[in-house]
Amino acid sequence: MATHIAFLRAVNVGGTGKLPMETLRAMCAEAGFENPRTYIASGNLVFESEKTAEDACAILEQKLESYAGKPVDVIMRSPADVKAICENNPFPDAAGNKVIALLLPDAATPADTANVKHQQDEQIIASNREIYVHYASGQGKSRLKLEAQDRGTARNMNTLSKVYSLATTP
Repeated sequence: MATHIAFLRAVNVGGTGKLPMETLRAMCAEAGFENPRTYIASGNLVFESEKTAEDACAILEQKLESYAGKPVDVIMRSPADVKAICENNPFPDAAGNKVIALLLPDAATPADTANVKHQQDEQIIASNREIYVHYASGQGKSRLKLEAQDRGTARNMNTLSKVYSLATTP
């Protein structure tokens, strides 16, 4: 049985997309996913399933759309993927809450970082299916806009590390 990690996009952020994590865990159990667990209330989900990541994603997105009345994008990663994201952080000396990985559903392209708006002291590095951003002055003060933000979901290094631990701790 595979361990899957699902990152929900635009859930419980800025007052939009309200989804209690208890409800999300219940949806997963109803879908036949085993041992669903969440980390903080921003749509970080770990579960086990015999299904492939693609099939589990499709099931989860359908259940979320039924609940929310609109599509809710889900970005899937394996525990090995999340470990690699953390290990490949190009800003290892920066505070974990000041570096985010924008998780994308597919490969990052040059266009994803070409049309950056409002960049100040932020550093941006594209990787495989992630775009890392170091917010030197903090994300709350930044007005940075990346085109890829519309198709991905961001998590800081602290959150990714905690989710990895949740996925790998019995």
